[in-house]
Amino acid sequence: MTPIETLQVPTRPARRFIGETLNLESWNDVKPFYDELLHRPINNTDDLRQWLLDRSELESYLSENFAWRYINMTRDTANEELVNDLNFFIADIQPNMTEYSNDLDLKTVNSPYLSQLTDAGFDVMVRSMKKSIEIFREANIPLQTEIQTEERKYGAIAGAMTVNIDGRELTLPEASDRLQSPNRTERETAWRKISERRYRDHQTLDQLFDTLIDLRHRVALNAGFANFRDYSFAALGRFDYSPQDCFDFHESVASAVVPLLNNLAQARKTKLRVDTLRPWDAKVDVDGRPPLKPFGSGNELIEKTIICFDKLDRELGDDLRIMRAMGHLDVESRKGKAPGGYNYPLEEIGVPFIFMNATTSLRDLVTMVHEGGHAVHSFLTREMPLKAFRNPPMEVAELASMSMELLSMDHWDVFFENPDDLRRAKRQHLESIIETLPWVATIDKFQHWVYENPPKSRSVHTDADRCDNWVRIYDQFADSITDWSGLAYYKEYGWQRQLHLYEVPFYYIEYGIAQLGALGVWRNYRRDPKAGLAGYKAALSLGYKAPIRDIYAAAGVSFNFSSAYIQELMAFVEEEINELKSF
Repeated sequence: MTPIETLQVPTRPARRFIGETLNLESWNDVKPFYDELLHRPINNTDDLRQWLLDRSELESYLSENFAWRYINMTRDTANEELVNDLNFFIADIQPNMTEYSNDLDLKTVNSPYLSQLTDAGFDVMVRSMKKSIEIFREANIPLQTEIQTEERKYGAIAGAMTVNIDGRELTLPEASDRLQSPNRTERETAWRKISERRYRDHQTLDQLFDTLIDLRHRVALNAGFANFRDYSFAALGRFDYSPQDCFDFHESVASAVVPLLNNLAQARKTKLRVDTLRPWDAKVDVDGRPPLKPFGSGNELIEKTIICFDKLDRELGDDLRIMRAMGHLDVESRKGKAPGGYNYPLEEIGVPFIFMNATTSLRDLVTMVHEGGHAVHSFLTREMPLKAFRNPPMEVAELASMSMELLSMDHWDVFFENPDDLRRAKRQHLESIIETLPWVATIDKFQHWVYENPPKSRSVHTDADRCDNWVRIYDQFADSITDWSGLAYYKEYGWQRQLHLYEVPFYYIEYGIAQLGALGVWRNYRRDPKAGLAGYKAALSLGYKAPIRDIYAAAGVSFNFSSAYIQELMAFVEEEINELKSF
């Protein structure tokens, strides 16, 4: 372990353009810097390089300022002051930033010296700028502000949800741990209470979603797109694949993965010796063993994850040590925290922040190493000079995190001293991959339907239509063994638990794409640990200085959605599961 006295904790680079004393209290505090950039003469290539560096410094400051406002709000959603701090940025700062950013993009792409910037990464940056210019509409600025304000309501609604079980008030993540209880009655009680608590707010969440769909559709129409799906592909910079590729992914998962999901469900039903497999039977150990408990507290989770990363590469463990030393880890579930987990990049300091809702479960361990993979990515790119280079697309960001889930797995003995528990944990995680890919396809296909059929423009999208289509899509990718009799009203609103639908629309297919890439990275690592880890780090170190396909190639994996390729990877997963069974 690296002693704390020798740990090199990064410091923020000097602010050479905006100065060290900037304090954001109003738009007027940063407007002069935008005006200076907008009007500064650029007379040669060196001028252009320095101009880009200065712009990056300003945007990095603002990005980190927003990040802390968001982080603080999600840590305490009931704190009105923190909510207002975030809303101030969204309402007063971002609209002006958006307008100026378009002007600065135009100045960049129109510079006669741009063609002389031939270093790696500038072509990718300019490609993204041109797409942003293409879809920019001034009329969308107030709509995007309104959208962001509405999106934040989901976290407050979900973060306030608790249930009472055995006289204790539990957050939903805490209550979800009971779904692993060997006592079937206890599982059912917990499942019904969680589902009923979510259902209690289903109308509020329906209305919020309707508002968001309407606003997003208006943004798309303003920008000249037929629907928000097409707008999103442009806004997200999806240069490497199309909606049709997503549809191909859906079909490939249906044919190559769902049969395996059915096999797992049938085996679960048989092992549990139940007449019908019910939703509350999905997480319990089929041999009646108590839930795996890889750690007992948030501090223990952090310490064991650091040791686990050390076993891969000491540098990776030190990344988390630095975050711990800086107070950039908030991992335990508590009332008032927003749901979910994230790794938030901090553009100035370059040391990200991990937020999650851990209790004591295996799922929490996986979330921690997942977010730790994102953190490693931030560290590997923090020295890049331009913010644009440090912000890869989500298909690459999730490759970093989902690969780390698998790369770290061989070192989970840190969490499980008992070899049987270790094998059980590995097997559960590999089986969860078979569950994850169909769920990703479900959420993604549902989003395509939602935005191809916006409720205000067509007659086929009432709340009832949305429920019907959700169930239709859900059934295409779910196992056919689980019995939902008498639970239809819960099933119809299952989509409401997916934060991404509310806060980051169309950000979900990336998990499926990256899961395939991660399996390829892990397969390489299993064949040659040194070369496999080196390829992983080399890919992440590219940041966004290369197209997605080239980044995947640097990791030694294919960017491929075909049924044949997915079947090949699933065969590898099955081999690994069967090997764990053989002990």
